[in-house]
Amino acid sequence: MVFKKTDSVFEGGKMLPVMEEFYTLQGEGYNMGSAAYFIRIGGCDVGCSWCDTKQSWDASLFPPVPVDDVIERAAQSQGKTVVVTGGEPSRYPLEYLTNRLHAKGIKTMVETSGVEELSGDWDWICLSPKKYSPPHPSLYSRANELKVIVQTAGDLQWAEKNAALVNNDCVLFLQPEWSKAEENMEMMTNYVMENPRWRISLQAHKYMKIP
Repeated sequence: MVFKKTDSVFEGGKMLPVMEEFYTLQGEGYNMGSAAYFIRIGGCDVGCSWCDTKQSWDASLFPPVPVDDVIERAAQSQGKTVVVTGGEPSRYPLEYLTNRLHAKGIKTMVETSGVEELSGDWDWICLSPKKYSPPHPSLYSRANELKVIVQTAGDLQWAEKNAALVNNDCVLFLQPEWSKAEENMEMMTNYVMENPRWRISLQAHKYMKIP
């Protein structure tokens, strides 16, 4: 099931289908290792075969809840940073959430494939584009971080195609798909040494065995 941003059930972003929320360390990309409160929003139809949160795909399993309650819980964490993930956050109206978080002095970050135009005011946008559901064009100029999942050698071409579209300050990451990490690591290591504007991102939270 896929919702629309304008659906009345969201009350302009005051209600969202939150799947889970938890305080942990960021496990991937530029901000890896830093503390953050994660808000996972249910609902995604991108359908990545290697997705490790497939239980988040069906938004109908997660009835919308009051966003103000979620914000209050996030504000109690010591990290004062919120990462919104999914599912797919770009499917939802997020202006209310980010505005209220900023009013409480909380930094806002989002991880998105960008299949729709992203709403909200974000301090950090991690764009992770998917081949079969490419990002909305507006995401490229806004992205602070480009994180491309590498499952096969052909994904490096997809990575370069997206890197050509982001702004000059965007940090570029290649991340091995977890089940293929060992067999692809040499290829990716060599590629980054030959193309040093890229960096390698690892799913450190899986090594640390934390959420």
